[in-house]
Parts: sequence; structure tokens; C-alpha cells
Amino acid sequence: MTMMQYLIPEPKTKEIVFEKTLRADGAVTLAEVKELTCKRKAIEESVNRTSKVTDAIAREMNRGLTSACEQDLHKLGEYIPLLYNLVHYADKIKRVSDFKIRWSSGLISQTLIQRTCPKFHQVDNITFEFAMVLFVYATKLREKAMELVSTDVKKSVTQYREASGVFHYLSHELLSSLNPSLPPWKLPELTPPLCSSLSLLCLAEGQAVTTKNAEESGKSARLLSKLHYGISQLLTEAYHLLSSRPSGECKDLSTRFLEYITTMGALHELKSQKHLAVWLESQENIGDAVGVLRRALAVAKKSTPSKDDTWIEIFKKETEEVTEKLGRYERLNDAAMLQKIPAERELTFPKGEKIVNLISYTPTLLLRELRFKS
Repeated sequence: MTMMQYLIPEPKTKEIVFEKTLRADGAVTLAEVKELTCKRKAIEESVNRTSKVTDAIAREMNRGLTSACEQDLHKLGEYIPLLYNLVHYADKIKRVSDFKIRWSSGLISQTLIQRTCPKFHQVDNITFEFAMVLFVYATKLREKAMELVSTDVKKSVTQYREASGVFHYLSHELLSSLNPSLPPWKLPELTPPLCSSLSLLCLAEGQAVTTKNAEESGKSARLLSKLHYGISQLLTEAYHLLSSRPSGECKDLSTRFLEYITTMGALHELKSQKHLAVWLESQENIGDAVGVLRRALAVAKKSTPSKDDTWIEIFKKETEEVTEKLGRYERLNDAAMLQKIPAERELTFPKGEKIVNLISYTPTLLLRELRFKS
């Protein structure tokens, strides 16, 4: 199943040793804090790609999971509940000023030197750590969905829906309380517009997988047109959220990421118009079908991708298919149907249908009592 894909670059982080900063009151809390450090170390090695563990040992440490992405999700699944438990004690640890929680952005356009030595931003707020870890978790769910596209459509779509739910939780639940303590315009990962945009992107990608499967199953052209246009609408909304950010907010956002959203939206709008034309031809409205395909190709010419050879090839193949179909319809109309080609303003436009919804995310709370010295 050949589809457009884009792997969101992971943010990088620096080491945290919780027991050096948090003054645990008692052996039980000290053990909990040390476990936090241990689980956090696994996340550091994952996002920084610094683990020296062999593949065989990594599988053994992660319950036999062979996929690196699955192993990362397992590590995150162990760390997030412990971290969320600590967040609930934020009032008791708010006087701690030397946490040195440091993360860099993966979504800012960078030079080669900047990618090798990224700029880290420090925020001594445990909720900052929680938000960044959840962002990584959402990107890993999405990455797993991408891995499953060709082998398990149902699971792939479910993972996209779960990723969308985590991004939505970040945007609508967590970031509103955190934003006052964040450095302005530095980390796009923790801006509500970006997280909302990524939530919509995951829904669009999940619907793209569903629609591709529907095409292969021989569903009607009219339905396929609606599904493809629904994808395009989701992506248009996602891009609008990014382009309507306050002036200066994350102005250096990756151009490749932005092009992925616009190109994917244009691709599915083209596919939608192609299927709409097929349906119109089946209703013997060949003149309308010709007009729809001409309009589709005119719009597509303005959206040709430039950043990725695979995207270029996918877009080119779709454009060639629509061009070939337009030629056949024009010859048919000239030879037999002789229908008038409507003006563009008179043409039928696709109607979108959105069938993939997010799965709501609520963090798991362990409710383990922690005691700290004042």
C-alpha cells in the first residue's frame, strides 16, 4: 500500500537524575524516585539514539518485542504513569529550581550543525517533562500506525486514532496550564495550534488508510470521492491552524513538515475529483466529468511537491492517471456524447465525509504516595 508518509522528527533531551534533586522522605519514596530515573534513562536513550544495548538484549528487556517502535512504546508505557504520579505532587516540589529539565525541538528547520548539536530549552517544571514525553508518545503511536499500514489496516487506523487523542489531550487539556512557564516561541511541540494540527493530521492519515482499503475493495466512486475529500478537508484545517499562529510563533517550523500537509491535501483533493468524474461519467454526464478533471489538473499544477522523491513520484503518478482519464473522456465526448463542458463555476464540487474519529486519551494515574522533605 504505497502512501505518502512523513516521520515526525523526535525532540532530544538531557539526562535527569530525580534523586539528586528531590529530597525523598523515607525509603519507599526514594525507591519510587530512583525507579523514575531508571525509566527516564530508557526514554533518553530512545530519543537520543544513544543505547548501546544489542537487538537481542533489547528484545529481552522489552518482553520480546522486535520492532524498535514497539520497544519505545513499551518504555513510554512504563514511564508515563510514574511521571504522572509525580505531577500530582507538583505543589510539594515546586520550590525545586534545579531539575534541569531540558528538551530540544525536532520540528524547527535546522542546519546540519544544529541537527548535530541541537539547542536545548530548560524549564524547571515537572509538567513540562510530562508534556514533552506525551508528545514523544503520540509520535510513536503514529509511527507504529505507519508501520502497520501494509500489514494490518484495522490496527493501523486504531493507532492513528490513539495518536490523535494524545495530541488532542495535549492541546486542549495540558498545555493551557503549562504555557505561562514556557519560553516564548521556542518549542513548537508545546503550542496548542501545532498539537491540534497533528491531531487532525493523524485523523486524515487514518482515513487515508481506510479509503485506500475501500478502493482496493471496489467501493463506489461516489463514496470514494467523499472519503478523499474528507481527508483533504482535515488537512486544510490542519494547515489553517498552523498558518494562523500569532506572528513570530515558531516561525522556523520545518518547511518539509508544512509541505507534507499541503501536498497530501492536494493529492487527496485530486483523487476526490478523479472519483467524482468517474461517477459523473457513469451517470452519462461526460461533459461535467471532463470539466471536473480539467479543474483538478489545474489545481494540482500549483501543488507539485519538491522536498521528497517519494512524494513527487506518488503525485506524478496520480496526475498522469487523471491526465490519461481526461484524454479518454474528451475523446468520448468529441466522438459520441457531444456534451457542453460547463464553466468552472457551474461544475459539481466534491462533498467531504469524515469517518475516522479520535480515541480520547486519559493518562493512567498510579496513586502511589510520595513524601518529600520540606
